[in-house]
Amino acid sequence: MNIIEVLAKEFGLKQSQVEQTVNLIDEGNTIPFIARYRKEATGGLSDVVLRDLDERLTYLRNLEERKEEVIRLIEEQDKLTDELAKEIRKAEVLQRVEDLYKPYKKKKATRASKAREKGLAPLAEILWAQKEESGSPLDAAKDFADADKGVESAEEALQGACDIIAERISDDPELTAAVREKTEHTGIIRTEAVDSEEKTVYEMYYDHSEGIDKIPNHRILAINRGEKEKKLKVKVVTDAEKMENLLSGSIITNEKSIYKELLGDTVADAYKRLMAPSAEREMRNMLTERAEKEAVKVFAKNTEKLLMVPPVKGARIISIDPGYRTGCKVAVLNETGKLLAYTTVFPTEPKKDIKGTEAVLKKLAEKFRINTIVIGNGTASRETEEVVAEFIRKSGLDIHYTIVNEAGASVYSASKLATEEYPDLDVTVRGAMSLGRRLQDPLAELVKIPTKSIGVGQYQHDINQGLLESALDHVVEDCVNRVGVDLNTASPSLLAHVAGINMGIARNIVAYREENGVFKDRKELKKVAKLGEKTFNQCAGFMRISDGKNPLDSTSVHPESYKAAEAMLEKLGIDKAQLGRGGVAELDDRIWDHYGETAKKEQPKTRAKGLGALAQLTAQDKKPKRNMKKAVEKMAQELEIGVPTLTDIIEEVKKPGRDPREDAPAVIFRNDVRSFDDLKVDMELEGTVRNVVDFGAFVDIGVKNDGLVHISEMSSKYIKHPMDVVSVGDTVKVRIIKIDPEKQKIGLSMRMNKS
Repeated sequence: MNIIEVLAKEFGLKQSQVEQTVNLIDEGNTIPFIARYRKEATGGLSDVVLRDLDERLTYLRNLEERKEEVIRLIEEQDKLTDELAKEIRKAEVLQRVEDLYKPYKKKKATRASKAREKGLAPLAEILWAQKEESGSPLDAAKDFADADKGVESAEEALQGACDIIAERISDDPELTAAVREKTEHTGIIRTEAVDSEEKTVYEMYYDHSEGIDKIPNHRILAINRGEKEKKLKVKVVTDAEKMENLLSGSIITNEKSIYKELLGDTVADAYKRLMAPSAEREMRNMLTERAEKEAVKVFAKNTEKLLMVPPVKGARIISIDPGYRTGCKVAVLNETGKLLAYTTVFPTEPKKDIKGTEAVLKKLAEKFRINTIVIGNGTASRETEEVVAEFIRKSGLDIHYTIVNEAGASVYSASKLATEEYPDLDVTVRGAMSLGRRLQDPLAELVKIPTKSIGVGQYQHDINQGLLESALDHVVEDCVNRVGVDLNTASPSLLAHVAGINMGIARNIVAYREENGVFKDRKELKKVAKLGEKTFNQCAGFMRISDGKNPLDSTSVHPESYKAAEAMLEKLGIDKAQLGRGGVAELDDRIWDHYGETAKKEQPKTRAKGLGALAQLTAQDKKPKRNMKKAVEKMAQELEIGVPTLTDIIEEVKKPGRDPREDAPAVIFRNDVRSFDDLKVDMELEGTVRNVVDFGAFVDIGVKNDGLVHISEMSSKYIKHPMDVVSVGDTVKVRIIKIDPEKQKIGLSMRMNKS
């Protein structure tokens, strides 16, 4: 298999493009670095495509290694033929390789292996040949009855021969593939209750059947969990008769053979005893793998959206972690997230000290010039929110509040990392601080939390944890590098996700900073312990230094491109210091002034027809449309740099260090509060998407529990997945279509026309 050729075809890319990308990966370059700084080689492939290509490359390489291993193992048994080797080498999936290897794979003692040891293989060959058309199968078997070999009768000999044939059928790669395909397209997943009287969340599956090829991923994961918790019994159901007919059509070649009936029974035995259980395991594994892969994809996408929520700059925060008996923990933070004060208030049961709480909030708000209150969305959130909203109303202070998802805050506050960061603070204070900082800079704070604890997925604790952690690590890495980090303020947790940097090097960077003061130049990174030239090359472009020696250090321009960037600025008459003053907004004009003449010449000539002298004059005065692409190409040629790299440099010079999170929906602030009792069917509201799953999206509309917009209520048009319509953090308009006061559940619709 030519892996480069296969990848090029699958991804719709040029072979040279794939080859250069694979070379970059093999050289140890990180995906963020390749995506950002090697666009000329990759043709501008995104980090998402590069991740997929890398994953597929690994699979294909593992496939090729397995092929050669299987060929070697069969060859060691002196059973390898040229035809078999050819079949193995042309296999496109690992399953096909394993099917071809199955007949030669060493097995534990089986009925068939015991029959072979008794010398019944020749009898099995006689039955398989199906030549005799007269007489009885017992006549052929009587010569194989040998008490010394453990075969007491002709009947026992026939049974042993049939066991050999049954195993032969189940080992046949073509028949195995046929049964697998038939099972996948016609099989049914059937579930039933272990105890039909018990009330559980799995009641909809107490008597449920669904086609294997139709069952959605979230139901697969729900069924798996129900089975694991011993609430459900699950089995794969197929039409055994049709399966046996499928197999018989390939095996019974002589309808007049005296062995026809015996072979028919053997086919039935082979299917029911050997092939059906194997096919069931494969189907369950296939469905689980498919569901897990989709769940990881959904979780990763949700996590990306959550991490890329824009930071709220200038927020001076009172952060409240709600609770009942032990009260609500309060942390006060300045604009940079520094802890100014902390205390505990008791606005909820059992104390319900509302006046005392209001007095504390007023004192803190006035003393520290607070403009924002953050409330965690966990236990007692609703009651705390009511008190805060009423306090804001009565105080007359210019303060707004918002609800923050507190998933993972307790995990972080009790972690080793939190203890190292704030050894003198109680875990509850750390938790309250974390909530406030999630608003100020979600990315910087959320990277401290185990990603699966962020709470924006579905069944994340039930799926393959290695697969989940790998995917989420990639998401965090891509987000951190897309945004970039401030080298002089970033925590070790944030630095550790920069391309090429691990936690050890991240701690060394912070240690160097504490010992030597702030970094003034990216080159200083080379002085950090264990940070060599290769690591510097990977990480430098993602590190930002404000007010450093070189203004380019505050941008995403890589040091390897400084020479070209500085040459461009010089040619255009731009002082590099402008980068520290907001950038050069008029850069396109300057480029056009210097390189536009060439582009103009390539513009089609404007010609006025039949309009007279006035029209000719108007045509001459009309400015030609700018061909900036040609102008940039001309400049790139002169600077001896690639067009994609120059384009990136231009964008950075226009707006140095631009934060891509600016494009995301802003945080919704409120100064009112809603009660569940206030909700009415057909009420139209605005809310924030908190989570997106396979079957819909959960939206925060200002009450304790999020409402659910089912996928069928997202659009009047067919949509394949909720993520095609909404993302975590989106602000959406919804209409209430169902209210369940007993279960505190709210059904929402985004179809505002009620149709």
